Amino acid sequence: MRGREKERGKGEISLILDPLKSELYNANMLVSISFMYYFICNIILIYTYHKLPTVYGMNIIVNDTAMIVQKRFPQAIIIGVKKAGTRALLEFLRLNPAIKAPGPEVHFFDKNFDKGFGWYRNRMPETSITEITVEKTPAYFVSKTAPGRVHSLNSTIKLIVVVRNPITRAISDYTQTISKKRRDILMPSFEEMVLGNNSSNATGMKNGVNASWGAIRIGIYHRHIRRWLQHFSLHQIHFVDGERLITNPAAEIYAVERFLTVKPVVRQSNFATDPLKGFPCVLRKDDTLHCLGKTKGRAHPNIRLDVIQKLANFYRPQNEEFFKLINKRFHWHI
Repeated sequence: MRGREKERGKGEISLILDPLKSELYNANMLVSISFMYYFICNIILIYTYHKLPTVYGMNIIVNDTAMIVQKRFPQAIIIGVKKAGTRALLEFLRLNPAIKAPGPEVHFFDKNFDKGFGWYRNRMPETSITEITVEKTPAYFVSKTAPGRVHSLNSTIKLIVVVRNPITRAISDYTQTISKKRRDILMPSFEEMVLGNNSSNATGMKNGVNASWGAIRIGIYHRHIRRWLQHFSLHQIHFVDGERLITNPAAEIYAVERFLTVKPVVRQSNFATDPLKGFPCVLRKDDTLHCLGKTKGRAHPNIRLDVIQKLANFYRPQNEEFFKLINKRFHWHI
């Protein structure tokens, strides 16, 4: 009798506890599911932080480190060419808020290398990790030591080269030299310098042209780019058409933005033409023009046609070598 009562008591207790067990079980299941959900969400978040790229190649940043600004080595360098449009290129690139640049030309890899990488970095602007630093020193292009030195800093750096018709470039180079000379110092004419007359450095005459003159020598592009190709692959170098940078700046800037993997924002509407010089200027929001200064787009002297023809004959094969090296052709009228 007592055994039956005991069994009955257990049954009654079981009936009372079963709902409680069920609720505890359900609660445990909810906790487990919540934990798994939390765990999976964190895995996705960590993966996103480290791996997920944007359309333009920059990592998505999900914490405050994106806001930290500091001086950084440049991710790209405009290495040349002198009097081909490097200043205009950099000013136009500055229209993109993701591109930053130091003020004056740094000349680190040709003149100030002994000051060390720390000195070089201190010349750079402060940037966040979502911005790109671009340095410009056109003298690097013709330097024999700059290519190796740049490579020692960053073997994956991007290089930008602005080139133009070498005859036009030489005339512009000469015009700038004349403008900087003292008025009491007479300088031979452009024709005399080309032909080697009255020139102290006419030691490299080739096809009737003074190829040792710096203004001519710089325009032998293949000679200089070979040194850079000894250290960098061709896909690391972007060539800008200096002639097209004047006639269609937006198109050239767009190509550079793509090369730098920044979001293209510069449009043709950002530019207007200087009515006096015919040179492109930046059109501000208040419809005023920001032009590059009186030294840009200055008038060139008239050059004798026979000298122009000599230069054309001299540069034509030089240009062909250059085009083959870079696997790209520029349609200069030579």
